[in-house]
Amino acid sequence: MESKKYLNDIIQIKDMMSRSSRFISLSGLSGILAGIYAITGAVIAYIFLLPDINSDVILHSWNFRMIVAILIAVAILSFVTAYLLTSRKAKKNNEKIWDDTTKRLLINFLIPLVTGGIYILIKLNSQHYGLTGSLMLIFYGLALVNASKYTIGNIKYLGYAEIIIGLICAAFPGYGFWFWILGFGLLHIIYGSLMYFKEQKG
Repeated sequence: MESKKYLNDIIQIKDMMSRSSRFISLSGLSGILAGIYAITGAVIAYIFLLPDINSDVILHSWNFRMIVAILIAVAILSFVTAYLLTSRKAKKNNEKIWDDTTKRLLINFLIPLVTGGIYILIKLNSQHYGLTGSLMLIFYGLALVNASKYTIGNIKYLGYAEIIIGLICAAFPGYGFWFWILGFGLLHIIYGSLMYFKEQKG
C-alpha cells in the first residue's frame, strides 16, 4: 500500500515538473478556427484576386498586395484566437499563460517562421514565385516542431505533416495554392478537431 502511494507521488511530481517546463496545451478550437480562417482567406483570394489560379501574381501589383493583406489578416486572426482561447483554458485550469516558458516557446516558434518569411520575400523579389506555397508550409512546420518541446500535446505531429505537405508541394509547384489550403486549412481543422474531442473527454 505504501509503495503504491509512493509511486503515485512520484508520478504526480513528474507531471508537475513536466508542466512547469512546458507551456499549457493549446486549445483545439483555436486550431479549428485557424483552419477556417485560412480556407476563408483562400476562397476570397480565389474568387476576387486569382482569376487564373495557375498564373503568377506580379510582385508590387494590387492583387499581390491584397493577397499579402489576406495572409496577414489570417495570421493575426489565428494568433489572437489562439491567445484568447488558450488564456481562457489556462484561467479555467488555474495555470499561468505568460512566464519564462512562454517566452522560450515564442522565441523557438518565431525564429524559423521569421527566417522563412524573410527568405520567401527575397525569393519573391527575385521573381521566383513557384515555391512560395511550399516554403511557407515547410518553414511553418519547422516552427511548430521547434516550439513543440515547450507545449503539452502533440503539436509536433502537425509540424511534421506541414513539412511533408510542403515537400510534396515543392514537387508540384503549379498546385501550390491547393497544397496551401490543405496544409493551413484542412490539416489545422483535423488536428484541432482531434485535440478538441480529446479535451472534451478529459
